[in-house]
Amino acid sequence: MLWIHWQNIGVNKLKISMDYSFFTLISLAFFAFIAGFIDAVVGGGGLIQLPALLINFPSTPLPTLFGTTKIAGFSGTSIAAIQYSKKVKFDFRFLMYLAIISMSAAYIGAKVVYLINVNTLKPLILFILIIIAIYTFIKKDFGQFQTKQLSFAKSYFLGGLMAIFIGFYDGFFGPGTGSFLVLGFVVLLGFEFIKASAYAKVVNCMTNIGALSVFIVNGNFILVVSIVMAISNVLGSYWGSKMAIKKGNGFIRIFFFIIVCVMILRYGYDIYFKS
Repeated sequence: MLWIHWQNIGVNKLKISMDYSFFTLISLAFFAFIAGFIDAVVGGGGLIQLPALLINFPSTPLPTLFGTTKIAGFSGTSIAAIQYSKKVKFDFRFLMYLAIISMSAAYIGAKVVYLINVNTLKPLILFILIIIAIYTFIKKDFGQFQTKQLSFAKSYFLGGLMAIFIGFYDGFFGPGTGSFLVLGFVVLLGFEFIKASAYAKVVNCMTNIGALSVFIVNGNFILVVSIVMAISNVLGSYWGSKMAIKKGNGFIRIFFFIIVCVMILRYGYDIYFKS
């Protein structure tokens, strides 16, 4: 029975992907590449990937688009995490702690997608993003250096809270998760940008796994589109992580500010013009 269930999922998703043109796949591949590059530098690639899917698959259920974009995002983020691991020395015990919490929270968030309208979160997210943009613009040394040496207990407490809230958000909605993780590591834990980006990539991989464990089991993905976007996202992530490591914290800070401003415009449009 399980084999028949998965066989049916594969056939259905393949049919969905074949209902659209080759040009659609090429355009999605292009946007996935750009998203992978941006995600590798500072997060926020979902702001490009998800709208691209929404435009090309307007009648497809939202959980299916979430599953599709997370397969692509997970593929690219994994490559970026590997690249950063060559530059940054991880505290693997702390990283594993954050990974387990964030993955569990993302799993719960993905379950809630089927129960609550995700648009209810957008006004709160917009307000938070505006505060982040102002803070980043005013504080010129934001993320340039390691600014805190927290105690074991405090770092685990703050890190755990961050993993719960951002992990849940990634499973429930997702766009901008990487940027929120970078911000959390910089503001709450005092990391500099390269270290924050490295940790964010690993944690983001785990939140994707948590959410995908729900979406894939329920057949919420488009097979061929997921594969095409995943390959493109990997290529973009590889190039983006190389660029971020080479250019350093100053480059990432500027990129971070730009992405936050784009997120503000995106959410503002969704709230005041699209609804």
